[in-house]
Amino acid sequence: MNASELGIVELQRALAQRDLSCADHVEALIARTEAAAGLNGYVDFDPAPLRAQARQADAQRAAGTALPLLGIPIALKDNIDTADLPTSAGTGALRGKRPKADAEIVRRLKAAGAIVAGKANMHELAFGITCNNAVTGAARNPWAPDRIPGGSSGGSAVVVAAGLVPAAIGTDTGASVRLPAALCGVAGLRPTVGRVPGRGIAPIASTRDTAGPIARSVADLALLDAVLTGDATPVPDASLAGLRLGIPRERFWGELDAPVAAVMDDALQRLRAAGAVLVEVALPGLDALNDATGFPVALFEFLDEMPRYLRDAGHGVDIAQLLAGIGSPDVAGILRPLLAGGAIPEAVYRGALETRGQLQRLYRDTFESNAVRALVFPTSPLTARPIGQDETVEFHGRQVPTFLAFIRNTDPGSNAGIPGISLPAGIASDGLPVGLALDAPAGSDRQLLGIAAAIERVLPRAAMPSIS
Repeated sequence: MNASELGIVELQRALAQRDLSCADHVEALIARTEAAAGLNGYVDFDPAPLRAQARQADAQRAAGTALPLLGIPIALKDNIDTADLPTSAGTGALRGKRPKADAEIVRRLKAAGAIVAGKANMHELAFGITCNNAVTGAARNPWAPDRIPGGSSGGSAVVVAAGLVPAAIGTDTGASVRLPAALCGVAGLRPTVGRVPGRGIAPIASTRDTAGPIARSVADLALLDAVLTGDATPVPDASLAGLRLGIPRERFWGELDAPVAAVMDDALQRLRAAGAVLVEVALPGLDALNDATGFPVALFEFLDEMPRYLRDAGHGVDIAQLLAGIGSPDVAGILRPLLAGGAIPEAVYRGALETRGQLQRLYRDTFESNAVRALVFPTSPLTARPIGQDETVEFHGRQVPTFLAFIRNTDPGSNAGIPGISLPAGIASDGLPVGLALDAPAGSDRQLLGIAAAIERVLPRAAMPSIS
């Protein structure tokens, strides 16, 4: 048994059967973390408190304590407040600063017995998808260390995919859990907005933000979702036979990298062979609605909500100091103009919220009129690109904006606030992972997890990259 390859459910079984102790498991993770230090997945990792937490969990288990995550190490994205570890959101003005209190989701994880393994690297202030962070250094994809891991929760995906921790918690505003999960070959869940409490998480925009888990299996995602949300509704045992799944062919499948297209074709064949009914669906006007919603909401709410977060966390930093400390040029280019006459007018923001309502109705009508349980599409149209291509990447023989290329498929559902999941779909011909995404109606998260578990069973089993 390779302890570093165990997911949460497998680890729980090994601990319950006494095939492994929490202390032994943590030692295996520490050794692997030290071997994989070059991936820069963690920005804060200290073996001493990790060992102490593991010894305490072993003592609790010996005393008969039963908790859903007792002794399970979980990594946290560096924008999730922890009172006993710094929370910098990957930016210079907050480096080394500890908030007054744990985020609500950290409190819930600890109450469930989880061990906080460390803080994971991220794109600065969560405004990007490469995790090429000029303050904390670039996080590197375990499958190819010269490639991006995706973002903004890139470090969270790196530490799970590399076998440094069984699972991690990231945050997702437009792609930031599902994209790194896809590019690193693991699973990631974006819950319906509002199911996971956001208190104590450095914000972009509460209308769009949500924390979500990254793990090695759907069963692990479901367990973490129950702890984070308090929703213990059983995940239904779904069957693919006769299950109607929507294929938004024109908008989400129209232009893919050849390696991605090949993996996706194989995934659809597997779904058909298992009896799924694949229904071609259209979402007319989607791009116009999405474009009018996304950035106006994010930038207006960031300028409104971030100052409040900084005050509540007790960092002694104001919004001007925060923006002045940005080190990554792409993030500075987005945020610094907000204080120099570039703020989103409130009328534009209010209009964007109205457009968001239209976007939500479009998704709701699409699910209902086509009688489909979920939409299926490639998480990303392209595989991981080399680190350093922050502005543009080559795609189909031309240079296109990096950010927009990678979030093309995940952003619309995010703006609508609906749940989404990315599953490992296979390894492309370029040797890099590809993800299959599902979007589902608002509030149907536990049903979506059941569908995802059924799909997971017919897809190729996810591997773990070797760490040299």
